[in-house]
Amino acid sequence: MTSTYQLMPRQELIDLYKFVVQGAEAEALSNQVRAYGGQIRSAKGRLVERMASEMIGQAWIELGADSERLSLNDTRKYRLHIRPDYVSRLPEAVRDDAGVAVNDYHSDIGVDRHIFVDGNLVMAVECKAYAEVAMLKRILVDFWLLRLLHPNLVCCLLQLESMLGGDYADPLAFPQVTGTSAHTIMSYFPDIDLNIVTLLEGHRRVGAPIHRPEYFKELKPESLDGAIARLSALLSPFV
Repeated sequence: MTSTYQLMPRQELIDLYKFVVQGAEAEALSNQVRAYGGQIRSAKGRLVERMASEMIGQAWIELGADSERLSLNDTRKYRLHIRPDYVSRLPEAVRDDAGVAVNDYHSDIGVDRHIFVDGNLVMAVECKAYAEVAMLKRILVDFWLLRLLHPNLVCCLLQLESMLGGDYADPLAFPQVTGTSAHTIMSYFPDIDLNIVTLLEGHRRVGAPIHRPEYFKELKPESLDGAIARLSALLSPFV
């Protein structure tokens, strides 16, 4: 099969990671317009989103699937309207307004990457430079809301580093057995089977950011291979 995607070979993807992370600090220091921390976060965020697209595309191709069936850079938001039973409990003045202008009471929801197969939304990916338990709560709520509109959605968190404890910091650990806080929080979202894919070894340390040369972490080929294999398994039901 010939792919319509110009996917990056694995080594080029590793090189991209290295180029962006190792160059992030110098670029941030040279830019006097934007705040240093914001630039670092933005660079890493864009990197993970780009890597997610490349890895999902590669996972799909390696399943032997037709690349024309796949759309993976969709960032649209989905409109969630106010629940009528909630409106009925509001104070009368608010209830009257909400009842008349119900279409104005809404929230737009979505995550970083929405994956379509044959025009159907099948998978959503949240992309993070790292995630810790407080972030995990927000991620789970976002997926819970999105699944109200798409009940069969496959949910995935792709992160460079982990602060979730346990073996979430081991890219090749699957299933992830330890990580008591993360598992505890996820137990309260029984409808969300959150697939967590980590790329870099070792727990993130606040005082050791990977964009600093002395703390840089290599993205190992076997870790990248393992992540793509996990994504292939998630996509395989849709081939």
